Amino acid sequence: MDFKQIQELIQLVNDSNLGEVSIEQKDFKITIKQKEEHVTQVVASMQGAPALPQQAYAPAALPQAAPAAAAPAAPAAESNSNLITIKSPMIGTFYRRPSPDKPNFLEVGDDVTTGKVVCIIEAMKLFNEIESEVSGKVVKILVQDASPVEYDQPLFLVEPA
Repeated sequence: MDFKQIQELIQLVNDSNLGEVSIEQKDFKITIKQKEEHVTQVVASMQGAPALPQQAYAPAALPQAAPAAAAPAAPAAESNSNLITIKSPMIGTFYRRPSPDKPNFLEVGDDVTTGKVVCIIEAMKLFNEIESEVSGKVVKILVQDASPVEYDQPLFLVEPA
């Protein structure tokens, strides 16, 4: 099974009411599970190779490919303010720009709108565009470019509009 087939399978599961799909071939096994938040679980292992750790990641898309999942937003408890935290929806590597020769998606002080891409998180060689679920002004960027992030780790603080 090649990369394109895996992407198509993930999209098929996301577009359907299927809860889980498992495919097993000679030396390859893949299980895709859909949760209520439309987060896809992928567990893959190849015979003779150590099993990969189970990682949750949103429907994948390369920067030039189909739209990806939005990052969950949760109220921040910092300084009793009205700031909203944009958190990482997955484990991976955080990137502030689409490629090294392009400008950053966001800077402190920029306005962000619902659906605007705020960063890219690379997980398992897939580049996932993370979109904002809130509108407002970016107050703080909490993660350094090209650094690893955990699931639910705060990425940005936004003052709602």
